[in-house]
Amino acid sequence: MTTAHAITCPDVTTNLSAEAAMVQKALTDKGLETPLVHNGLDRDEKYARIRDAFTEIAQVLGLDLRDDSLRETPHRIAKMYVDEIFSGLDYAKFPSISVIDNKMQVEEMVCIDKIDLVSTCEHHFVTIDGSARVAYIPRHRIIGLSKINRIVRFFSQRPQVQERLTQQILVALQTLLETDDVAVTVNAVHYCVKSRGVMDSNSTTRTTALGGAFKTDASTRGEFLG
Repeated sequence: MTTAHAITCPDVTTNLSAEAAMVQKALTDKGLETPLVHNGLDRDEKYARIRDAFTEIAQVLGLDLRDDSLRETPHRIAKMYVDEIFSGLDYAKFPSISVIDNKMQVEEMVCIDKIDLVSTCEHHFVTIDGSARVAYIPRHRIIGLSKINRIVRFFSQRPQVQERLTQQILVALQTLLETDDVAVTVNAVHYCVKSRGVMDSNSTTRTTALGGAFKTDASTRGEFLG
């Protein structure tokens, strides 16, 4: 049996798109990749192990898995973890990106606001619910608008820390667009704060990552943040 070894970069996956490979390398080089262990498990093996582990958790809690309401819960949890809310751990699922030459010579800020964002706190495995604003100033390349939403979603579908999530979106877009002029802000409710611990249902957390002109030019920064 192969012994798993801890590394701070994703599983080594073959047949990645060029864009996925570039983003993965950029995040790893900057120390912003989600900490992972390459365990060699494929999708079905991960599903089976999570299903079995959650079966044990349910039994420890005293839940009767013979009940028709609970019987399929370990299956549902395993499928949700592997195929849905943590699918962003697999770079083979990185969205197909449409980046084209800036033939129109666009020079002004492109900004997408109120991008839906649902993630999972890596400390307590409960929901982070919020939205993102993303902007960039085109140079030689522009990106299909819906692709920005998909990149936000991809990095949200991981156990996350909001500060890292914000930086991952920034670096991914800088890499794909070949420009530092990118800005990201995320505003979210953390259910580890809302539903447990301090149980504060009103507070939100805002994180911002700025690059290029958004960091160095006050008017550009103000336009984005305003």
